[in-house]
Amino acid sequence: MRLKGINVGVALTGSHCTLDKVLPQIEKIIAEGGLVSAIISPSVDHTDTRFGESSAWKQRLVQITGNRLINSISGAEPVGPKKLFDVLVVAPCSGNTLAKLASGITDTAVLMAAKAQLRNQRPVILGISTNDGLGLNARNIGTLLITKNLYMVPYRQDNPYSKPNSLVAEMDLMIPVIEAALQGKQFQPLLLGPKSEEFTIV
Repeated sequence: MRLKGINVGVALTGSHCTLDKVLPQIEKIIAEGGLVSAIISPSVDHTDTRFGESSAWKQRLVQITGNRLINSISGAEPVGPKKLFDVLVVAPCSGNTLAKLASGITDTAVLMAAKAQLRNQRPVILGISTNDGLGLNARNIGTLLITKNLYMVPYRQDNPYSKPNSLVAEMDLMIPVIEAALQGKQFQPLLLGPKSEEFTIV
């Protein structure tokens, strides 16, 4: 089991179209022995969209992890002093959360958990999903790429012709990214080509 005994925080933010790609990865982390707690942003906590109702997403997260959700700043605050997580994965990480994290803003449970994890000099992994990754958020991605103890799930343009600024992480790479981050390394390659391009999971 590749993650046996590893405490993993998985923080989900409001890229609702990507939530269904993240939940199977949480199941895989647990299957590999990881102990998972989920943290959710206000958007995931309260917003119903065409991709699903908030209550359904929350119910599935509780069923998968077997733990109560962390959905408030006060609930996430113990992540720091109690050192709850060996690694924290923010996925999907929306452009809004990207921008706030790069600017040091802490106004959601997810951002508090990330701030607390970085305070402890423990790894934070971002699985980005944003329509402006190559637009206004490009500078924020640049800032985060040079931030100590912060790592990225490899990403690609998901629709370069209809949405040329959009970037989405390859969520299937989450476990090898976690393994690399726990060793203080960025999983490579970071930038992926078109979806048809093959890559190797090690």
